[in-house]
Amino acid sequence: MGETVNLGIKYAKKVDQAFTMQSLIKGRLSNEYDFVGARTVRVHTIKPVPLNDYDRSASANRYGTPTEVGDEVEELYLSKDKSFSGVIDKGNNLDQSINKAGKFMGVQMNEEVIPAYDRYCFDALAHRAGMIVGNSAAISASNVIARISAGRKYLLDHRIPVKGRTMWVSTEVFNALIETDQFKNLDKIGSKAIAQGQVGELFGSPVVEAPADLLPANVNFIWAHKRAATAPEKIWDNKVHIDPPGISGNLCEGRFYFDLFVLAAKADGVYVDVTTGSGKGEVLAAPSIAAATGVITPTGGATVKFTTDGSDPRYSITAQVGTNAGAVAGTIVKAYQYKAGAFPSPVATVEITGG
Repeated sequence: MGETVNLGIKYAKKVDQAFTMQSLIKGRLSNEYDFVGARTVRVHTIKPVPLNDYDRSASANRYGTPTEVGDEVEELYLSKDKSFSGVIDKGNNLDQSINKAGKFMGVQMNEEVIPAYDRYCFDALAHRAGMIVGNSAAISASNVIARISAGRKYLLDHRIPVKGRTMWVSTEVFNALIETDQFKNLDKIGSKAIAQGQVGELFGSPVVEAPADLLPANVNFIWAHKRAATAPEKIWDNKVHIDPPGISGNLCEGRFYFDLFVLAAKADGVYVDVTTGSGKGEVLAAPSIAAATGVITPTGGATVKFTTDGSDPRYSITAQVGTNAGAVAGTIVKAYQYKAGAFPSPVATVEITGG
């Protein structure tokens, strides 16, 4: 059955639409990676070599034994390609007392495209983060600062700059924060920040409250540095065709080709807090790796990815799916596990002793 078109005798000239808000993601993440001419971009991360004690008496190699400089490769593959197509028949439009053609695009962007974009980006940030912490206690005024401060310490310990961070929070976190005396609230941050979705400031970071339908279920907050993730938009088009072949009226179309990636070298700049427990979220534990055999034991139903070249299996192009990394002595095995409906585990690291 087709869509209903109301051909009323008399309607108000002003169209009444749902309330909307601008994107809470756009402008807060990196856009420094160029996908022009490619669907896939490979990002190389140069790895440092260890420091040595300079040996003034050595006959050669006083700087120490030369070590080959290596790198890790992460492959960024654009996966989200969305579109819409809407027809405004000329007869229907003339029989109504509103001009749909002049209003539809804004409505479509604000009520469909931007919420879908933000929802996907938040989900990708939460599941691809460098650190995902599960807590069985619900967020409250008595623990919210401690929970966020644990994230602050993690970011500090991993040398994540304060400038450039954003914290997206659930309403439960925001409500708990306003009961504390450490939260710089709306009246102190200015109208410009409020217009960009910011509702406060904490530990030097803007705090942005996200609606419940945008954040993944049971995620309390996502704290991310701008350069730790990128949200490329290769195509972000909408257009109106006037009287195209086969249609008397306007054909409104849009296409949005985008994705979100957490960058391996900066992944520790994304920290996520999740409420876990019965009926709540699940954050998988790291899989166990047998040092003697290289056999990896996952949680029931989980899939394991591992590397044997020292790179992070969550992001590395060399990651393999499987549970047997081999038993060559001296090999560094890194592994994590993931499954549908759960947040992925931290990375387990073991040096193989067998072989």
